[in-house]
Amino acid sequence: MTLDAIIDVREVSIYQQDKLIIANLNLKVTKGELVYLIGKVGSGKTSIIKTLYAELPLFKGEIDIAGFHIHDIKHSKIPYLRRKLGIVFQDFQLLTDRSVFENLKFVLKATGWKKKDEIRKRIQDVLEKVSLLDKMFVMPHELSGGEQQRVAIARALLNDPEVILADEPTGNLDPTTSEEILKLLIEISNSGRAVMIATHDYAMIEKFPSTIYKCESQRLIEVKTTTNTSDEELLNRFIQKQTGE
Repeated sequence: MTLDAIIDVREVSIYQQDKLIIANLNLKVTKGELVYLIGKVGSGKTSIIKTLYAELPLFKGEIDIAGFHIHDIKHSKIPYLRRKLGIVFQDFQLLTDRSVFENLKFVLKATGWKKKDEIRKRIQDVLEKVSLLDKMFVMPHELSGGEQQRVAIARALLNDPEVILADEPTGNLDPTTSEEILKLLIEISNSGRAVMIATHDYAMIEKFPSTIYKCESQRLIEVKTTTNTSDEELLNRFIQKQTGE
């Protein structure tokens, strides 16, 4: 791993069962960098994220992430890896039978936290960061979609991760709420964490430009974007021009 790279992927091929999803993947992400993964459904965005947190096995290539070597990681070490990573899903994945506080407490206890005062303080800290301190004892069904996703982001921050992996975090949200969530992820990136976002939300990418990689034809291609495209169609035209479509 290079000194400044918190994610370093080298000559990786990703499979699901016997099907090749991505071939010869090379990718470096530094601390404080925000990276978008774009591409059609089934093109490999989620597979890349799942490989980074060791949900999918790695058969070819090498990955270093947050100080762990995915290519030779032992199964017993995977929980320790995931404590260094914050994972945000499209469907929130909150436990519906318990409050926001109990959702977050469950994660902390599962990752080794024991002292009640420390648990409560950490939960208060992360909820304050996502502007939901007043919702601590509310049930998930009483929250809006955007608030539920903020809880999911708070959950991802509990163990002070070095990397945030977000898989379609705005996929179930309206445009205004999507913008709020993306601004929050940008703030997290600005705090020094690497943030990787798999998304179809080209309007948000155009509004908040950063490094873009496109999954296509079993490859990952870096896309150079601009800040003056006016809508999704123009951004798509630019992407097509850059990738030779």
